[in-house]
Amino acid sequence: MFPVSKSYSAAAPLYQLKMYSFMGGGLFCAIVGNILLVVSTATDYWMQYRLSGNYAHQGLWRYCMSNKCYMQTDSIAYWNATRAFMILSGMSCFAGIIAGIMSFSHFSSFERFNRSFAAGIMFFVSTFFVLLGMAIYTGVTVNFLGRRFGDWRFSWSYILGWVAMLMTFFAGKKEHRPEGRHCILREQSCIFLNSYTIFD
Repeated sequence: MFPVSKSYSAAAPLYQLKMYSFMGGGLFCAIVGNILLVVSTATDYWMQYRLSGNYAHQGLWRYCMSNKCYMQTDSIAYWNATRAFMILSGMSCFAGIIAGIMSFSHFSSFERFNRSFAAGIMFFVSTFFVLLGMAIYTGVTVNFLGRRFGDWRFSWSYILGWVAMLMTFFAGKKEHRPEGRHCILREQSCIFLNSYTIFD
């Protein structure tokens, strides 16, 4: 711990407010991203196309045509990979949310274990997984299924996957901003200290 004069310790509430605001913003983005991941993974509108003149659409688990839906029974590598990465992304994001909430409720131990930092790592891991899943699905669909079906397009479940990726990325950035350290310029030197060790 470093002794800090009253002029510097007076800024502690402002630092705490900024820290809480970044952490809260990160958690909000993560919760929204996790919801979008679940909706995107579970719904059947990743791709829309016409087959034999009938309108059809499909997701990661089912395909639907003529108002009837059927399970995807074929074990196709790119579907399995996309499913796995989307599920891993959702699990990583949820773990990050739990760590982020714990950083609020156990803030006294922030110096020993930076839960906000851990949450940010999990959100970035979630971003990486969903990026892999979306990239695999996009590449195979454009190069294979797109040629098979002449009249086709990506649909809203697919779009939600990309939006979820952006939300988890922003969540990770916000959680990494408040590292619990503040650089105080005093006589041209920087002293790094935890904002909760500042005292009069």
